[in-house]
Amino acid sequence: MIRDAIKQALVEAMKAKDTQTVSTLRMAQAAIKNRDIELRTSEAPANDDALVIDVLTKMVKQRRESVEMYEKGGRAELAEAERGEIAVLERFLPQVMSDDEAQKVINTLVAELGASSPKDMGRVMGALKERYAGQIDMGKAGPMVKAALAG
Repeated sequence: MIRDAIKQALVEAMKAKDTQTVSTLRMAQAAIKNRDIELRTSEAPANDDALVIDVLTKMVKQRRESVEMYEKGGRAELAEAERGEIAVLERFLPQVMSDDEAQKVINTLVAELGASSPKDMGRVMGALKERYAGQIDMGKAGPMVKAALAG
């Protein structure tokens, strides 16, 4: 489980006195714990790794946006710190598929679900997110699914 890998990496970073990794992993654990608390009132996801991947993916996205803003504002040192956090967080995320690999997965999923029209887009996107969370860039996947259903 990714949650356990984060705990283990935190212990190792503390022993190595790697302050950036320690602070980033503690921040990630806090975000995961917050998500756990939010989900107490609703049904917990069946796959804990999917929950952790979702949290980490959002954290990476926020940091990428921060890097962009810091660079525009001429704050290179802050942008570099954010890049360091991104590198730590990405160690726990699955490898993102290339566009070609994603298109093959989408085409397979469309055929498997028997999706044939744009009305099926929500169903395909839901299945895609459930099965390949963190492995496919969902921003790029939407137009790919739309194209697969239109063609």
